[in-house]
Amino acid sequence: MKHLIDPMDLSVEEINDLLVLADDIILDKTKYRDVCKYKTLATCFFEPSTRTRLSFEAAMLELGGNVLGFSSADSSSAAKGESVTDTARTVACYADIIAMRHPKEGAPFVATRGLTVPIINAGDGGHNHPTQTLTDLLTIHREKGHFDNLVVGLCGDLKFGRTVHSLIKALTRYKNIHFVLISPEELRVPEYIFEDVLKKSNVTYEEARTMEEVMDKLDILYMTRVQRERFFNEADYIRLKDSYILDVEKLKKAKSDLTIMHPLPRVNEISVLVDEDPRAAYFRQALYGKYIRMALIMKMLGLK
Repeated sequence: MKHLIDPMDLSVEEINDLLVLADDIILDKTKYRDVCKYKTLATCFFEPSTRTRLSFEAAMLELGGNVLGFSSADSSSAAKGESVTDTARTVACYADIIAMRHPKEGAPFVATRGLTVPIINAGDGGHNHPTQTLTDLLTIHREKGHFDNLVVGLCGDLKFGRTVHSLIKALTRYKNIHFVLISPEELRVPEYIFEDVLKKSNVTYEEARTMEEVMDKLDILYMTRVQRERFFNEADYIRLKDSYILDVEKLKKAKSDLTIMHPLPRVNEISVLVDEDPRAAYFRQALYGKYIRMALIMKMLGLK
């Protein structure tokens, strides 16, 4: 595995191998604490991040490796006009593997040109976020025990949410998945997802405008925030930001074994009172993100 840019770069078999390895890390973390000794991860984050950057760093440190990098474009030579390709090739002189986040779609792919070390796309604009997808898959694997025969509700910003797009792509490869797409008209899933992913894969789906009308049928509810940074018009953001808020009342109609997920950060789309519900898996999901990134770093470096 040279680079990971899109979640579809991984076969189902490769994903299963990563899940098995993550399971083993969870079972006995001490067994892996020196696997990346003398290896260095560079976190090149041209866009602010908390969970993803710290998760990568924690993963590498717990594997016994080292970490270097930057947390915003302003603190890198991009502020001087350096190209993303030149930045990546320079950083590769000091690191064995790179995790890159960038606000522009396709930037991590462009950065792979001439690169001698593996690069992991840690999110590029509204396009892809493969390690979040792996985190989501590990969460479903740990919480449900299987991927087939699930009704998956995706709620909120389905237009700009790269985590949603990546997860839809990944889950279409499993059997009998049914998607319930819950969003306002303005934030529907992009047309290319309908045409190039759902319809081409013959995956069933339905659209809904409220959570209440579909809550009782969901096995998974994947909440997303309405992202201010993806809007060009502030008035549109203000009008739509509170469109969907999950609270205790809405959950009264849900299945007893519903799994509630969220890629975080949360603003107000999930009431804090929901945190006490055992069905709320989003903080467990954040922890799973560290373990799957540990597995991915090992695999991409060819380490056992």
